[in-house]
Amino acid sequence: MSQENQDKKLRIGDLLIEKGVISEDQLKEALNEQKTRSKRIGDLLIERGLITNEQLQEALRYQKESGLKVGKALIELGFVKEDVLLDLLARQMQIPFIELRRYRYDAEIVRRLPESVARRYRCIILKAEPDSALVGMVDPSDLYAIDGLTSRLETEIKPAIVRESDLNTILDVVYRRSDEISTLATELKSELEETDFNLADLLQSDEQSDAPVVRLLQTLFEDAVRSKASDIHIEPDEKVLRLRIRIDGILSEQEMPEASIASALTSRLKIMAGLDISERRLPQDGRFNIRVGIKSIDVRLSTLPTQNGESVVMRLLDRSTGLIDLEQLGMPPSILKRFRQLIHTPHGMILVTGPTGSGKTTTLYAALEQLNDPEVKIITAEDPVEFRLQRTQQVQINSEIGLTFAKVLRSALRQDPDIILVGEMRDHDTSEIGLRAAMTGHLVLSTLHTNDAITSAIRLLDMGAEGYLVATALRAVIAQRLIRRVCSNCNEPHQPTSSERALIASLATQPTIASDFVHGKGCAFCSNTGYRGRIGVFELLEMTPEMADAMRRSNPADFATASNLSEGFVPFTQVALEYARQGITTLEEVVRVAGEIADTPDEIPATDLGANTGTDGS
Repeated sequence: MSQENQDKKLRIGDLLIEKGVISEDQLKEALNEQKTRSKRIGDLLIERGLITNEQLQEALRYQKESGLKVGKALIELGFVKEDVLLDLLARQMQIPFIELRRYRYDAEIVRRLPESVARRYRCIILKAEPDSALVGMVDPSDLYAIDGLTSRLETEIKPAIVRESDLNTILDVVYRRSDEISTLATELKSELEETDFNLADLLQSDEQSDAPVVRLLQTLFEDAVRSKASDIHIEPDEKVLRLRIRIDGILSEQEMPEASIASALTSRLKIMAGLDISERRLPQDGRFNIRVGIKSIDVRLSTLPTQNGESVVMRLLDRSTGLIDLEQLGMPPSILKRFRQLIHTPHGMILVTGPTGSGKTTTLYAALEQLNDPEVKIITAEDPVEFRLQRTQQVQINSEIGLTFAKVLRSALRQDPDIILVGEMRDHDTSEIGLRAAMTGHLVLSTLHTNDAITSAIRLLDMGAEGYLVATALRAVIAQRLIRRVCSNCNEPHQPTSSERALIASLATQPTIASDFVHGKGCAFCSNTGYRGRIGVFELLEMTPEMADAMRRSNPADFATASNLSEGFVPFTQVALEYARQGITTLEEVVRVAGEIADTPDEIPATDLGANTGTDGS
């Protein structure tokens, strides 16, 4: 503010004081407030002792390099917390700072703005009045955005500051593509009924990229990627078509009456995967790559002929995220430390086990990434090869031409490897070759589809492997599950039910009170599920002399007893219960994990286990 303007306001203020409109203190307060609002954010932060001048100068240099605003630069450099900065900006601009996580918005009001506009201006309509609209904005000082919103909504805009990460989450939830998918499905059904065309020719033509079938698939993939889905299921029924996507391990369903469009979707997907569209009697497998926004998604496609048509399941792998480090797997520190030591041993076999979708491959790739050095030769046999690793010889299994795990493993041993990764121990030949390789100076990493660490070692005996081979070669088994995290936005205290109290009593190793537990009541952030994201639950079983002795005698009962008594072994049902006690997950998830172990056919019969109380949940 210029000195002339300041003097002018003082003269006006004196007149207002003389007229008794305001007091002298009120005038001083108003001038101080105006002075504060005119200050730059960096100066305000320094004035309040939140940053130093040196930090501001570094942020200004970073701003020139990155093109960010000063506030964002200060946050990214870690000089100031985002909440502190936003609160200060709100007070400076005399507008509210709204926590979207706790704000109850109306989805219909939010959708008054098209998604493209909301994302371009980084804003969300929070409340609509007859003559104004409260709009949450990442940058309320963006006059161009406010002018655009005023013109589009034809009303006065009252801005508020919101956190950008929360805004993006809300927009992803509100602008789900379910309605658009239904509309496109109806449009596709009408087009199939009204026109007589060669579908294969249409789908292969780049000029027809706006055809309903193409736009329907594009929307379906966008919705799945935005929802962080791992799988898409297209399931034809007699009268309806079901589209289901798996989010955090749980399927959500959208049912559509346009059952007749299933063949069009399947044909298009087969063309994308390079499969035979005329073959509808046999299962087919393929893969293709798509780009959704800035994400590169690898799609593994499987078709299965059913009574009502071909069922299609697609596994989505986000290539843009890259490989996960060992530290990001979510292993408890004690298990992570031991696992890191184990994978650096020069020889022996390490198994990673769990059901389909439990993250076994992710764990193995994280281990390989840690081991991938110029001094080490790594060969993998996989079905399929999910991630490409530099400096690693990866072999794709193809059983149709006789390229099996066992055959690749035999050939790999003649390639002078240090480390061998076998995608899965499926049969006697593969397990025996892998065990012998582990005995002759190679580190062998592999997976098994079993339900806990103890049954994994015993499964090798079931495959026909000699007990002495398992006892000598097997170093450790790490079993894992993925359980859902309770939503941090809507979690609240939970009083355990009688069945949950019984489970706690059977698993707890320390005193536990009811107030320790939470559950999610459901909110917009978690699509009213009460859960958001997943975390790994692990158990690590290392071979001890007692376990090796039982294995040499091929005695599963003694092996199970020795395993449960081994030092440091903690069943992941107990780990899951500890996560529930810490408020990371819910007792409902603990019950689900315990039930999966107890009810599975892979469970060792109680008569063979003797006094086992470890991992079967009994």
